[in-house]
Amino acid sequence: MIRLAVRCRPDQAEIVLAELTVLAPNGVEEERGTDYVEFAIYGGEGELPDLGALEVAAGDGFVELVSTEVPDDWADRWQDFHKPVLVGRRLWLRPSWEPVQEGAIDVIVDPGQAFGTGAHPTTRLCLEALIALAEGDPGGGPLTDLGTGSGVLAIAAAKLGWGPVHAYDHEQLSVEATEANAGINQVSIEVTRLNFREGLPSLATTTVANLTAPILLIVADQLSAGNLPRTLICSGLLVEEQDLVSEAFEATGMSEVSRAQDGDWASLVLRLAA
Repeated sequence: MIRLAVRCRPDQAEIVLAELTVLAPNGVEEERGTDYVEFAIYGGEGELPDLGALEVAAGDGFVELVSTEVPDDWADRWQDFHKPVLVGRRLWLRPSWEPVQEGAIDVIVDPGQAFGTGAHPTTRLCLEALIALAEGDPGGGPLTDLGTGSGVLAIAAAKLGWGPVHAYDHEQLSVEATEANAGINQVSIEVTRLNFREGLPSLATTTVANLTAPILLIVADQLSAGNLPRTLICSGLLVEEQDLVSEAFEATGMSEVSRAQDGDWASLVLRLAA
């Protein structure tokens, strides 16, 4: 097994990540240093993509590309890095080998080839916003999940009372992972493969979009008067990108009602203006 890591300056991290998610749909590991961000992917000989396009995308923000051999017991040890997460004192996100926690809604997500185990700050921010919405409006209703990854948000939404839930992602691995995880959690989710650069689906009254800032701006540009959610939760953006993304959605007729932060990452909640 080989670990291939690319380092870039923090200000270029979103661009590099957006490119890397296209080149390497099997998942990305992230590490932040004082003056760099490192993204790593894993694979066998001949399985890893050519990352030359990343160097071009990063421009003068590119730092280095490092390839290292991973120990043979990595397949066993990786479980040590995936621990349960309690979100908002209501959702218990856990891999299947960890026990259930009493008093919380149980969401099982095993790390696999698609993004998202619930541990990343952007996912937690979305979940916290969903919990707050559910507490204010227990009735739920239809929900759209844009960029579902491994289905964490869609599954949690279904367990919090939303339905029907429709999830979208441009990667086939994500579609398959979401369907599998929905089955494990015994919830009904319709999953569709879709490239948001080519168009948007019909959005539900509540829509969650855990996407990088460049993709969120593409989504905002495609919204129309006949296809606007009543409530939109956005995450996947850095703190310094909040104003730019908020302004893009406000131009469509939505209004920002709250924003949250977890380290360098941020989220927005917007509502359709009356």
